[in-house]
Amino acid sequence: MLMSASDYRESLRAYRPRVFIDGSPVESVADEPRLAPGIAGVGVTYDFALREEHAPIMTARQGTSGKTVNRMLHIDETSQDLLSKLEAVRLVCRTSGCAQRYLTHDALNGIFQATKRTDDRHGTDYGQRFLAYLHEIQDRDLTLGVAMTDAKGDRSVRPGRQANPDVHVRITERRPDGIVIRGTKAIVTGAPYMHEFLVMPCRTHLPGDEAFAVCCAVPCDAPGVTIVARPAGRPGEAAAKFSAKYGQSVGVVIFDDVFVPHERVFLAGETEEGGFLTTSYATHHRHSCIGARAGFGDLLIGAGALMIEANGLDPERHAHIREQMVELITITESFYACGVAASVYCTKDPAGSAMPDPVFSNIGKLLLATRIYDMHRVAHYVSGGLIVALPGPDEDHNPDTKASLAAVMGGRADIPAERRAEVARFIEDLTISHQAGWYSVISLHGGGSPEAMKREIWRNYPVMEKVELVETLLDRGLLDGPRRVSKQPGRCCTAGCQVPEPAG
Repeated sequence: MLMSASDYRESLRAYRPRVFIDGSPVESVADEPRLAPGIAGVGVTYDFALREEHAPIMTARQGTSGKTVNRMLHIDETSQDLLSKLEAVRLVCRTSGCAQRYLTHDALNGIFQATKRTDDRHGTDYGQRFLAYLHEIQDRDLTLGVAMTDAKGDRSVRPGRQANPDVHVRITERRPDGIVIRGTKAIVTGAPYMHEFLVMPCRTHLPGDEAFAVCCAVPCDAPGVTIVARPAGRPGEAAAKFSAKYGQSVGVVIFDDVFVPHERVFLAGETEEGGFLTTSYATHHRHSCIGARAGFGDLLIGAGALMIEANGLDPERHAHIREQMVELITITESFYACGVAASVYCTKDPAGSAMPDPVFSNIGKLLLATRIYDMHRVAHYVSGGLIVALPGPDEDHNPDTKASLAAVMGGRADIPAERRAEVARFIEDLTISHQAGWYSVISLHGGGSPEAMKREIWRNYPVMEKVELVETLLDRGLLDGPRRVSKQPGRCCTAGCQVPEPAG
């Protein structure tokens, strides 16, 4: 059953999560004004799936069940699925800024691959458990939070040696009917208004840290779960022309001896496969982030063009303005093109799903992560200083100043001053406010830091093929000299290796 945004909001009433915002408990998530922009953002993914014009990309046929499901819950099977997902994420994020729910998609696809891999290697039945769970949440059209990033503690110390073990989520007890988990996940997107959490490892664990290699599904209101979150967006602020309507809450989720039945456990101690899940999820998520930030770019491009118009400028005649707008377009479409390439050059995973190309996915995510600040700079350039100098919106209703401000704060004669002010505040909200800072930080660090992307690009890029190309052009063969080594698995050997240390 496909829900609407209204259905989704009502469905949250069936849960009673323990949530705190700004030091106070939340009685009803569905009715909490400080969470309304986040719930509205997720709601876009529901309503768009019901619109006839959006249904081709917002819904999909699930191959394992034959049912039509929301795209955000679908397991990608083809290159076209990946392209449709990319377009769907861009579509919902150009409306909501960040629709959040695509993280559910990315986690489901990563777990689907990891459970198959684990079953093949260890004879487990995780895949069967996960498939049953997948069909259940698809039938109910749920939204799942990704509880992946541990609090971590001292980054120089491995999980099993932390002074406070609760900085990582781990298995503390194994029972005949399930497991008990304990610990803290520090950055959970949309935590207060998720139906359930997918707990996943956030790194590759070594032997000895098996307890930390855990993946399972936990209802948001399971006994022992506490959510400590921040408000979503800027609810109630008159100047927040965008984020008063759409925003995102992020929360710390504490698991205090939470019992998880076996049917909801998808990894429990398999360190190598847990590492594979981490990497697989990261690739899916970075691919999705490309679409999300392209949607954000669409908002900046549109707002910039409106502000230029309101200021009385013409990009056709004012080359410096045109140049800046072209730069903004180029940045946005460059990283989006990497997402398209990652979709086209996908590979078929042994589980039967489609895996976006890791090199193009990571390049696209690296571009958007590092150039989000350039996108803001260009928006500031084409908009002018009014976006920070404009008096507050309450002044619009001040009888002592309204008339005089309206007379002098306009731009083009045919565009009312209040319309110009509205666009200026919209750009301020997206690029200068504390909500804007949040967009910048999630662009930079969401899905891993730039260093993580660089490592994946280097690990997967076929450098040795380029070496062989040049060797051939120089009429030299690789066998004519000492054998070169590469850190990239599959490029000169099956496992990759390190450059040997100099003798002596």
